[in-house]
Amino acid sequence: MKMTKLKIIKNINRHFVLIFISFQINLSAQNIKGKGHYDNQVREEKGDLNNDGKTDKITVKMDTINETRPLRVDIFLSQPHGKMNLAVSSDKIIEPQYPAENNGKHNGYQIPSFFIEKGILSMWSEIKSGNITYGFKYQNGNFELIHVKKLTNNATKGYTDENTIFTEMNFDLIKGIITETDEMSGAEKPLSKRKKTKLIRPLPKLQDFKFSDKNVY
Repeated sequence: MKMTKLKIIKNINRHFVLIFISFQINLSAQNIKGKGHYDNQVREEKGDLNNDGKTDKITVKMDTINETRPLRVDIFLSQPHGKMNLAVSSDKIIEPQYPAENNGKHNGYQIPSFFIEKGILSMWSEIKSGNITYGFKYQNGNFELIHVKKLTNNATKGYTDENTIFTEMNFDLIKGIITETDEMSGAEKPLSKRKKTKLIRPLPKLQDFKFSDKNVY
């Protein structure tokens, strides 16, 4: 009788050990899966990104479980066998919809849009008092930032009028030339135009890009 009870206790202990191990494995699998549950696709764009004549794809997915609503950018390049390989995956490129530092408040900007034209991947994002567009080109085995265009205005009342000054900044990273133009709505000629040089080497790569880099340009 004592031996039977001992066997039962051992079997119960083994059962709990197996449950614990299974729980740990499942937890680890969830963590390895990608530090998030990106279950909601909010953007998709297709086009030839590496000039091989085949259709590539970029997607943006949101983690709807995480209360900050982070977003992950994935870029897939077509392969000779017809399938697509993941070339870039990052959750740092786009700011979460509800940043932790905002204490539950929305960041105030819509989710960036992506476009593919003539082999250039463009990302259009809203910023304070305007918007910014980044142009990435697939070269040297990476998506490198080659152009930045930023449009801003000096309106302080929440709307623009005939006295608002609009500034357009174009940064050609390949040549290292920045051109800034100020103009007013309806004016035939720009108010002013400025040029300066800024050489960045190596060119920034998309996989290293962070949404806070908008403050760099």
